Amino acid sequence: MDSVIDVQQLEYRYPGATTAAVRGVSFAVRPGEVFGLLGPSGAGKSTLQKVLTRQHRRIAGGSVTVLGKPIGAWGQDFYERIGVGFELPNHFPRLTAGENLDFFASLYTRPTRGPRELLELVGLERHLGTRVSEFSKGMMMRLNFVRAIMHDPELLFLDEPTSGLDPVNAAHVKALVRALQREGKTVVLTTHNMTDVDELCERVGFMVAGEMKTLDDKQALKARYGRRELVVEHGAGAAPRRSTFPLEGLHADAGFQALLKEGQLRTLHSQEATLDRVFAAVTGTALTGGEVTS
Repeated sequence: MDSVIDVQQLEYRYPGATTAAVRGVSFAVRPGEVFGLLGPSGAGKSTLQKVLTRQHRRIAGGSVTVLGKPIGAWGQDFYERIGVGFELPNHFPRLTAGENLDFFASLYTRPTRGPRELLELVGLERHLGTRVSEFSKGMMMRLNFVRAIMHDPELLFLDEPTSGLDPVNAAHVKALVRALQREGKTVVLTTHNMTDVDELCERVGFMVAGEMKTLDDKQALKARYGRRELVVEHGAGAAPRRSTFPLEGLHADAGFQALLKEGQLRTLHSQEATLDRVFAAVTGTALTGGEVTS
């Protein structure tokens, strides 16, 4: 199959709404890629995800094909082949981690991995018998992740999979995502954490106001929207001055060359193009600590 997901001119309108929440959206997700679906809150990402996971089934226009079949032609067998990790974990708090996994495993007809094996993947094996009500957010997110992959799905939808995780556990979850990709799985990643996107995604699409504003390889987007600069601290005394120069043509920049001749350079910091800057340029909003600000 050429595309695991193929969306053409999709329009979705909530009942009673005067405007479409998603309109004119077209894109495809290739087999075995980690695709970043990005955008500020209210951009239509969640609506699009719900269409792709058959939670919203009555589209107003366009077409959606997932795993080689029109989305409307799928039945319950669709959920045997996809996995979904929600941003807000929805476990049974009075049940233990093992009991939660056993329950969700019972919903599948295909073989599933055992609770202990799953919990070992994310360092929670000691909490097999711990009630989920005692879990921290980070622990619940890790439990959420393994619940999404327990039945070996071909297609994964992951929403903020490293939210609430410390750097070590976040790195471990990202390593698991890369391992799944090596196995040929396809992943749609939705997050405001551009570091995760940079480490995991080949291509990214930005939604703004219900439309797919831009979609491209992440390096191409960085080149198009980012800025490559050199920040220089210079001067004598306790409070050095700071100047910024474009990296392109730096060898011929008169101001930079003058600083070199003065011999008072103290620090040099290259400022590479980042996805945070791309996000801000495309969406008109900025990211602060992984959060969107207007």
